[in-house]
Amino acid sequence: MPKPLRKDAQRNRDLLIEAARGLYAVRGLDVALEEIAKTAGVSIGTLYNHFPQRADLVSAVFADRTETVVSIAEHALGLDDAWAGLTSFVERICELQAADRGYNELASTRPPQTGDHERGYELMTRVVERAKASGALRPDFTLEDLAFVTWGIARTVEATAAVRPEVWRRHLALLFDGMRGSAASPLPEPPLGREELARLMGNCD
Repeated sequence: MPKPLRKDAQRNRDLLIEAARGLYAVRGLDVALEEIAKTAGVSIGTLYNHFPQRADLVSAVFADRTETVVSIAEHALGLDDAWAGLTSFVERICELQAADRGYNELASTRPPQTGDHERGYELMTRVVERAKASGALRPDFTLEDLAFVTWGIARTVEATAAVRPEVWRRHLALLFDGMRGSAASPLPEPPLGREELARLMGNCD
């Protein structure tokens, strides 16, 4: 178990996360680390002491956000209608993307993530499988296919935010229609496997 931080060290860490979260939300993940440290009121050395790699800071900033994915999936599973559960889950994930440029950039390279990865994977799988079992979702859809949805919406959010910040909802509605079981036609390629998706995510880091 990691040794608890001193109060001043914990305060500095919290200030860095808060500063990064605000800057990432408005400007994306490429904000200079020096600017984050300045905004937090600490030295760049203090930042590196807490977060040796930029990825460490990004992970800390979005730790609570990624846990939200579990709550969203649990809510989706609590809805009586399986299709409504699936579309609610995906729409709420996309709302997180649209509200935060940094999170949107993160989502453009990977599917929804959770701190408890296995728990999140299990819940999201249940959301998808329940919708397929109801007949509402096309039978060849897989959890890994959700990556294409979140990646696509991430790019739409990025391209349209300055002119029509809500138009991603139209894109998502079009995607939902293509996911319906009643609209299914044979797909030209097999789905990505879980290991293949993990490799893609690793290449995007």
